[in-house]
Amino acid sequence: MRILIANDKFKGALAAEKVGFHIKNSLKSTFPAAEFDLCPIADGGEGTALAMTTALAGQWNSTRTEDAQGRPIEAAYGWVPATATAVMEMSAASGLALVQDINLNPLTASTLGTGILLRSALDKGARRILIGIGGSATNDGGLGVAMALGYTFKKAGREFVPTLESIIEADQVERPASLPSVELIVACDVDNPLLGPRGATRVYGPQKGVRDFGWFEQRLEHLADLARRDLGVDPRDVPGAGAAGGLGFGLMAFLGGRLVSGFDMVSSQIGLEARVAAADLVVTGEGRLDEQSLQGKGPVGVARLARRLGKKIVGVAGSVDGSSALRAQFDLLIGIKPADMPLDEAMRRTGELIESAVRDRSASLRALSP
Repeated sequence: MRILIANDKFKGALAAEKVGFHIKNSLKSTFPAAEFDLCPIADGGEGTALAMTTALAGQWNSTRTEDAQGRPIEAAYGWVPATATAVMEMSAASGLALVQDINLNPLTASTLGTGILLRSALDKGARRILIGIGGSATNDGGLGVAMALGYTFKKAGREFVPTLESIIEADQVERPASLPSVELIVACDVDNPLLGPRGATRVYGPQKGVRDFGWFEQRLEHLADLARRDLGVDPRDVPGAGAAGGLGFGLMAFLGGRLVSGFDMVSSQIGLEARVAAADLVVTGEGRLDEQSLQGKGPVGVARLARRLGKKIVGVAGSVDGSSALRAQFDLLIGIKPADMPLDEAMRRTGELIESAVRDRSASLRALSP
């Protein structure tokens, strides 16, 4: 019997690969002769680079860069030598979590740090870059990325280094003389355009401290106008252009990025369909399974794939709060948190609780075996 364990992280408690270890450990007593395939997954958000680098047997590359407010930091991205593929998250450099210790200042927040990561991968010889863009602290339309890649901005014929505030003065943008060709795949699970009522500024700006919507919209629109006129690209209305403060737009405009769903990006790169097809039983999960899990979350993606291929599917979660629509995706759902246990204690004991809860359902699990 072959069991595929394709789970996401339990956010704030355990990384995906550690969750998978505990699930495997608990299943061994029920299926002692089973062969296990551990395949940590993610859906494009936090943990995507770790899950994919692990699944692709990659290594880690650390780079000096800067956070969204220009402070020097070290950030890492995955590197798969066999395919010259870099795997990264913009949140490792330009993420909101990195600047929680200071007052948010969206006027000076920049994606330059993410651009430095991209530049590092290109200099390393990357032929393909996979990047998740969730958790942004920025609203600069990818201007910082453009600067890191070597784009030149001019005003009145003279080069200058624009900030988000001064980009409005730029009257020309030029591509770098030599920018390596790369396949850039961007994990993006929102469909917002760059501008307007559903755009980056009005929908996501407030959580980053944005107050004057008009000020930011004017600058993002000017950046998009420059790209359209001088670079011949205009992805401002492409669904997802408004993701991560307009970084979706910037990655398309300045590096030819292609936006895909986070789960689709991960599953295609790690060969998930073939691994599900080879399994007799599939186990997935994350910290919480509820109605929101139906909106593009990794475990439900795994479940739907298992259903399509005729495989039995088990969901393991910290808590399960599902409607009939969610429960219909699984043959068995296992919630690990005892009702009377405080959340902070449950998070400290996540590994232990996973093993106990899964072992307690051994009879139900045996009933699913072929």
